[in-house]
Amino acid sequence: MKTIKIGIAADKAEKMVNQLNTLLANVQLFYMNTRGLHWNITGEKFFELHLKFEELYNDLNLKADELAERILTLEGTPSHNFTEYKTRAEITELTDVSNATTGVQSVIDSLGVLIRLERELLSLAQQANDEGTSALMSDYIREQEKLVWMYSAYLGK
Repeated sequence: MKTIKIGIAADKAEKMVNQLNTLLANVQLFYMNTRGLHWNITGEKFFELHLKFEELYNDLNLKADELAERILTLEGTPSHNFTEYKTRAEITELTDVSNATTGVQSVIDSLGVLIRLERELLSLAQQANDEGTSALMSDYIREQEKLVWMYSAYLGK
């Protein structure tokens, strides 16, 4: 069995790299959407949401870097162009969203996509005995599940 430098089976590492690149594409689209929400949100909740969206896009920016570094650790190449991101991502571009409810719902929907992809990666990582990717996905899932709860509470759901 061929392994990569960190002792993971090469075929399993390749599958994780592919899935990590899909997650990266979705994180990047979500990042761009939250930047747009941050810039364009209006209404009585502007100050509150303007700050929350900034927190969110800063966190997504860090996650994109962590994902790219994990891909490199698994001896893959991180995707780094928007053409590929748009073809790989389930999250689609938002345009001209300024309504608080619409913006927050899009955040909840996007987090749902990320959590599902992260659970798939967690399963792959566990099968490969890849503690590094498992731990990263577990951390992301825990954080993002809490965000879903908080943003849902904001909407009264």
